[in-house]
Amino acid sequence: MQKILIADSGATKTDWCLAKDGEIIHRFSGKGISPVFQTEEEIAGEIKQHVYPVFKEAGIGAVCFYGAGCIPEKTAPVREAIRQSFPVDDIHVYSDLIAAAHSLCGLEPGIACILGTGSNSCQWDGSAVIRQISPLGFILGDEGSGAVLGKHLVGDALKNQLPAGMKEALLDEYNLTPTLIIEKVYRQPFPNRFLASLSPFLFKHLDEPGIRRIVTRSFSDFFERNVMQYDYRKNSVNFTGSIAWYFSVPLKEVAAEKGIEIGTVVRSPMQGLIDYYGNRGEL
Repeated sequence: MQKILIADSGATKTDWCLAKDGEIIHRFSGKGISPVFQTEEEIAGEIKQHVYPVFKEAGIGAVCFYGAGCIPEKTAPVREAIRQSFPVDDIHVYSDLIAAAHSLCGLEPGIACILGTGSNSCQWDGSAVIRQISPLGFILGDEGSGAVLGKHLVGDALKNQLPAGMKEALLDEYNLTPTLIIEKVYRQPFPNRFLASLSPFLFKHLDEPGIRRIVTRSFSDFFERNVMQYDYRKNSVNFTGSIAWYFSVPLKEVAAEKGIEIGTVVRSPMQGLIDYYGNRGEL
């Protein structure tokens, strides 16, 4: 089998992995790449400057790029930007949701979910997405995500709904004031990233009933508003993402209460992607 360069890209970093026959040859971490926020020229420049020098002697036969924002109408600029450095015939660009499906379900049917800064999910039949509930972003949706967990946390803090001392602890730990929170959420760019950055506070204080209630409520919303619209009784529900990984205990508890079987939970989809191409034997 030819060598495949696999990329898993998020908002802040891209994990590049050269693999062959399911084995890792070399890994490299670079900046995040997104066709939503970058032009084709900017993406090409990032790859030429930082990625190509690492893999230029590798004899790459194919590139498979997965990234947030890589919806069908946005894949062409990414593909052409990659081709400028790696002029191979096989260049495939997919969304991060397809990365989750390939990694978590592979060639078998299942339900693939992402719980990170944002959230997403789909029902997978082993070769394609057959149903997807739109995530809608952290204002209208993204239940269970780091951004929504952070939104509920600061909302409860500023409305004095947290257990005694928790509001002050939160503000002190992140050097925040109510005014600064409003500034970061309503006036500064990327409020979702700011809100998600507060999720470690929730993890640290999970033993506090008021804090745990925020987490379990958000996970319950994720299951009810997303997963339970799929055929979840006949398929295991699998997760990737930092929130799913760190909060796996309450996530599984909420799932069990709803009669949902949790399968795989991983922090990153990369190993599953390597296994996926190793098992396929071809692109």
